[in-house]
Amino acid sequence: MIRAREVRVVSETGEQLGVFTSRDALRIAQERGYDLVEVAPTARPPVCRIMDFGKFKYEQSKKDRETRKKQKVVTIKEVKMRPNIEDHDFDVRQRQTEQFLRDGDKIKATIMFRGREVVHSGLGKDVLDRLLETVKDICVVERPAKLEGKNMIMILAPKVAITDGPKVTQQVSE
Repeated sequence: MIRAREVRVVSETGEQLGVFTSRDALRIAQERGYDLVEVAPTARPPVCRIMDFGKFKYEQSKKDRETRKKQKVVTIKEVKMRPNIEDHDFDVRQRQTEQFLRDGDKIKATIMFRGREVVHSGLGKDVLDRLLETVKDICVVERPAKLEGKNMIMILAPKVAITDGPKVTQQVSE
């Protein structure tokens, strides 16, 4: 599958063998009982390595799994409110927002306007500002409050990166 006429060949131990035609390089690899794998196709001439291709693919998939394991998937949680929300309902939404931010999730705080309530968009802005005021120490505003159709949306992100380690819980002994 190597299309280049000439390739730079690196042995299985890592030493450079030189520049060969692709047929000669393939013959050398087969004599040693390995495969010829193109590792740098954009180089001039392309670099090929003599190696066990099955082992290479296995190690590559192992590396990919490790990097996927270390990745933190950031999810966006939505907290919906109305412009004339009651205090207790607001407190519940505020606690949810704090918990989501502490878990490392982003928050999409939405104020939903019904009918002609959208005329009083200042009330919705006040509710979002009040929410931001209560959680400002653990978050940053990724997108400020903005009216989109009949909804006002603000996006908050956690301030600090969450560690990948396990969560520690306290056990109370009697």
